[in-house]
Amino acid sequence: MSTFFLNDDTPWHELGDGIRRKIVGHTPELMSVLVQFDKGAIGTPHAHDAHDQIAYVISGRFECEVGGKKCVLKPGDAFVAPRLTLHGVVALDDGATLLDQFSPRRDDYL
Repeated sequence: MSTFFLNDDTPWHELGDGIRRKIVGHTPELMSVLVQFDKGAIGTPHAHDAHDQIAYVISGRFECEVGGKKCVLKPGDAFVAPRLTLHGVVALDDGATLLDQFSPRRDDYL
């Protein structure tokens, strides 16, 4: 991983179903990832066995569910999903983008 992340030089990795991501940076203990959604795209509810996650809203709005609680988040808002906590999102706007942060790093993304 480079010391610097240059957004214009980093292509999106298409995940399908209207979702794409870019890895911003990582160390063995931390990873930041941009995740962009088409309107209506669903981040299927799931839980991580080994990772804590914080998702910060960069743009657009998301209907989020974390640990059975729902909230609509807008730019500047975030959610925290400790490991083993069920969480998921639905994008309410086209181009809605999250900055996902994981600890430790998601080796499955590399």
